[in-house]
Amino acid sequence: MKWEGQRESDNVQDARNSSGGRGLPIGGRGIGIGGVAIALLASWVLGVNPLTVLGLLQGGGGAPLPQAAPTATAPPQDAAGRFVSVVLADTEDVWGAYFQRSGQQYPAPQLVIFRGRYPTACGAGEAAMGPFYCPADRKVYIDLSFYDTLRERLGAPGDFAQAYVIAHEVGHHLQNLMGTTEKLDRARGRVSEREMNAMSVRLELQADCYAGVWANHSQRGKGWLEQGDIEEALNAAAQIGDDTLQKRSSGSIVPESFTHGSSAQRTRWFKRGLEAGDLKVCDTFSATAL
Repeated sequence: MKWEGQRESDNVQDARNSSGGRGLPIGGRGIGIGGVAIALLASWVLGVNPLTVLGLLQGGGGAPLPQAAPTATAPPQDAAGRFVSVVLADTEDVWGAYFQRSGQQYPAPQLVIFRGRYPTACGAGEAAMGPFYCPADRKVYIDLSFYDTLRERLGAPGDFAQAYVIAHEVGHHLQNLMGTTEKLDRARGRVSEREMNAMSVRLELQADCYAGVWANHSQRGKGWLEQGDIEEALNAAAQIGDDTLQKRSSGSIVPESFTHGSSAQRTRWFKRGLEAGDLKVCDTFSATAL
């Protein structure tokens, strides 16, 4: 992926030296690329209690938690941080143009790079849960150590695999703008856990499809993908499928507990968006088969 020298986003905050995340309670709701599956894997890979991670997704009520005031942040200066900034900038370009064609303005999300633990409007973000999007403050949060886990533990190396992660979280931002996230949140407590899990799968697969649409327009606009890049993203989608993560973590697969979709489903919906380049093909909620 030829990303060096490309525009970097002004919406990235490097909070890795901030102390604002210490001592915060866990609560609220965020939307992460791995979510519950990553939480389960965390107990195996990182020695983290999965209940601690799950608290961000399932604890608390609908109101955002108060945030501690973090220390000042600055744009990233290292290569890893700049890469994330370049990818976010391209999502701004792609979705900005996409919204403009419909006569609308795209309010881009901010992206916060943190280390360990950090306050968000959805509660305290934890590195172990992987990257996530907080609808309450419209920010994407990522501890870049997740990329080490993605490469070394999950078998998904490559810069475009990392770009797919960011594009997926920005996909959740699109869902938030379109009201999809709110509709799902209103269903909480009114349907069974199994039904809620099934709805969550559709939400996550739609974000994968949106990431594929972004990749289509990004390549058409910049031509910066190299041989093997698309395969890196597809491999990453497969490696973080619920079935693959569950099998790796416990050796057994429980489909009714899926919250993000199987490996086959995640790759299928990313490819669908990639091939069509149109958000209209990403209606997972109306699809009879995933």
